[in-house]
Amino acid sequence: MGAELFIAGKYLRAKRKEGFISLITLLSVAGVILGVMALVVVIAVMSGSETEFRNRILGLEPHILAMNYSGRFIPDPAMEDMIRQIPGVTAVSPILFGQAMIRTADSFSGIILRGIEPEKGAAMIKGYSADDLDAALNIKKPVNGLPGIILGQSLAHTVGVMEGDRVILMSASGIISPMGQIPSMKQFVVTGTFKSGMSEYDSSLAYARLDQVQALVAAKGKISAFGIWTDQIFKVKALSKDGLSFIQYPYYLRNWMDINHSLFSALKLEKTAMFVILTLIILVAAFNIASALIMMVMEKTRDIAVLKAMGATNTMIRRIFIIKGMIIGIIGTCIGTTLGVVICYILKRYEFIKLPEAYPFSTLPVQLEYSDVTLIAVSALVICFLSTLYPSYKASRMNPVEAIRYG
Repeated sequence: MGAELFIAGKYLRAKRKEGFISLITLLSVAGVILGVMALVVVIAVMSGSETEFRNRILGLEPHILAMNYSGRFIPDPAMEDMIRQIPGVTAVSPILFGQAMIRTADSFSGIILRGIEPEKGAAMIKGYSADDLDAALNIKKPVNGLPGIILGQSLAHTVGVMEGDRVILMSASGIISPMGQIPSMKQFVVTGTFKSGMSEYDSSLAYARLDQVQALVAAKGKISAFGIWTDQIFKVKALSKDGLSFIQYPYYLRNWMDINHSLFSALKLEKTAMFVILTLIILVAAFNIASALIMMVMEKTRDIAVLKAMGATNTMIRRIFIIKGMIIGIIGTCIGTTLGVVICYILKRYEFIKLPEAYPFSTLPVQLEYSDVTLIAVSALVICFLSTLYPSYKASRMNPVEAIRYG
């Protein structure tokens, strides 16, 4: 192998008359560098986007929902205790989903209302601990005699309220009177706002205590689901199948992966598509490597004939040109990977690329996963290796007598 490596290195240092071949070699290296660097940066951004979406969703949604086919149901304390004892479960809390209209002095809007019991130990809103929620919503310490409510930041801006302002919530679940159905109404005071970064949440979601929401939507003593939180967010399917298998009909389980399946499937498809598209850059560089090697074989016809006449085997000739091509691939891959990692570090460290408000994050999200970097580097090397096979095969099949005669 030492002789093959020495000859391959010598061929890389082209003479003056082989300047064109040297130029193609440099372009091949540049192509591999560009392709690998682009892949590392783009895949890191895609991974960062996926992580940001997941963090925003899990900042507002339980990891698992235990629901009833009948819709709202009376909670079973024994069932709640059993769920709480499952290894990996960090918190369990009843939740009531409802719809209402929020009215202020100047505005009127529809909202999605969630009734929660923050003292159960579940931090349901990103930026709020369980103690913060308990302090903001606890009816035992009402503000000006009114229960508290927490609004999405965009919703608060839409209806024109700030912390400390009063709002009126109206629900269609009212009472029947001789004049018809009268909507149920209840006054709240805004005790806080939240910003998840997801417009569909920030513009329509509100949180209040469970008993207050039950009274508003005429669902006394009922809930919509048990919210379950776990410290193993990527194993929720296994937890649902094994640990929570005692939850049977009329109950059923939904986890955050199934609820947001379409979003994360789209992100995964986009990540795969970008990987395939940017790999084409490396393929172009691979064609350049193949072209350079083919021209090198034509240029070194006499050298190959002499080597064969001196006893070089076909395998040795193949190795010479495979090594030459792989040196190009290894140099390009190493430099491209290094530049890609450095660019990702700079983007993550200084956050100088600002995104428009239409995006759920203000700066370009970057998350460098070394499994992705390894896959990109290995893929680039495999493509470069494949590009060397045909030129090296042609070189090894060359007839030394014919090569000397016409070389």
